[in-house]
Amino acid sequence: MLQPKKIKYRKQQKGKMKGIATRGYEIAFGDFGLKSMEQHFITSRQIEAARQAISRHLKREGKVWIRIFPDKPITTKPNEVRMGKGKGELDHWVAIVKPGTIMFEIEGVGLELAKEAMRLASNKLPVTTKFVVRRDYVSQ
Repeated sequence: MLQPKKIKYRKQQKGKMKGIATRGYEIAFGDFGLKSMEQHFITSRQIEAARQAISRHLKREGKVWIRIFPDKPITTKPNEVRMGKGKGELDHWVAIVKPGTIMFEIEGVGLELAKEAMRLASNKLPVTTKFVVRRDYVSQ
């Protein structure tokens, strides 16, 4: 699963997820993309599950890009522990996804195959998504 190799600080505050994506909102590498329509934290496990769904459906044809990276640490305290005594230990990593963020891209396959692969991937994700096609895409 994805996670940073090295971090400056072990623990991070939650922060806010308001607004729309100001970068990563256009298809940059492939011909087809999966765009987020709402904001959410996406865990590294969810990203990996979606990636596996795409690559299994494509049967190793084409190329897949993951445009999001889980670089935010989420901490939790164990069950039935009293309040106080500091912040909990690092539990998992999440990527912050805002509306308009392109999460996955595909290239080198047909439109119908890509659409079905992205549909399978979107079922693994906690956000509503939209299938998008590059503006200058011409079907082969």
